[in-house]
Amino acid sequence: MTVIATQAPFKADHVGSLLRPDSIHKARKEFKEGTITAEQLHEVETTEIKRIVDKQIEVGLQAVTDGEFRRTFWHTDFMAHINGFEGYTPDHGYRFKNVETEAYDVRNIGKISFSSDHPFVKDFIEFNEIVAGRAVAKLTIPSPNQFFNEGIRDVNLYPDIEVYAQDVIQAYRDAIQTFYDAGARYIQLDDVYIAGLSSPDIPFNDKQYPREYLIDLALRVANGVLEGKPEDLSVTTHLCRGNYQSDWAFEGSYALIAPTLFAKENVDGFFLEYDDERSGSFQPLEHVPKGGAKVVLGVFTSKHGELEDKELIKSRVKEASQYVPLEQICLSPQCGFASTHHGNLLTEEQQWNKLKYIVELSHEILND
Repeated sequence: MTVIATQAPFKADHVGSLLRPDSIHKARKEFKEGTITAEQLHEVETTEIKRIVDKQIEVGLQAVTDGEFRRTFWHTDFMAHINGFEGYTPDHGYRFKNVETEAYDVRNIGKISFSSDHPFVKDFIEFNEIVAGRAVAKLTIPSPNQFFNEGIRDVNLYPDIEVYAQDVIQAYRDAIQTFYDAGARYIQLDDVYIAGLSSPDIPFNDKQYPREYLIDLALRVANGVLEGKPEDLSVTTHLCRGNYQSDWAFEGSYALIAPTLFAKENVDGFFLEYDDERSGSFQPLEHVPKGGAKVVLGVFTSKHGELEDKELIKSRVKEASQYVPLEQICLSPQCGFASTHHGNLLTEEQQWNKLKYIVELSHEILND
């Protein structure tokens, strides 16, 4: 079979996570209770990953994911297995608009590095074998900038944030090369931290590290990681304002970060959240270089199952094309359908219908 060679991101794409079926919820519960083994849990997950890979191909997607079916949260499962970090249960979860998340986070406990025995490497190899060249196997991992969220860095181990940044950069360079060697050709870096840098809801009043410095540091970290990456590896970034059981964490346009990140981050595409008024206008897209990164407009929502009005989507794409050329525009949901194991408040049938609808409209609106 021949792997699709089109440069990612694709005209119709999706962020990555999919609703976990009841079989996985049941198996995870049984594993925690000690009634099934880790191997048996893995078998259940593998069976369901095979099913949803077939389904993604069936609805017309050119890039498919494993649905993040082996994860509990979109970010902490990966982060906790980076050398120098551990997962732990804090007193409280993150406060979203209407709910507090399940409490779990990571913290820095030692020297940072990446090991080739990270469990995501084996998981990707197995996933890629399941895809078997029928589509592009897309790997989603948290952005290196997620490690700069407040409370993660141990200031006693890393008193200088610049030294901390260099070790995070090197760990991710090694990670990307390891995944590339394992067969990955499309990697998405998921990032709530950078979106937060552009939100008035989140204060950055630290005199030592003001917002402007942190935005510049985020760019240097992102580009440092991508320096020297293989030419045939596509890397995108997804900027999200929180996605937990159909709730959100903060609001604010991309205006504060656009002149730096949109203009200068060396990625192949930006997955952007534009499914409601919290996201602001499309004007920050004017900073994306013409002929540069693609802009994947998240004008469809993963938070509910109703299909968006076709004419509204057309008008929004037309509006966005005032700032970035139509040939650089792609379509997707604003986020995944299940950033955590809980999932958003819609059915699996609605999830597939929405993804199929996105593919259909990409052909109609973007001349895909």
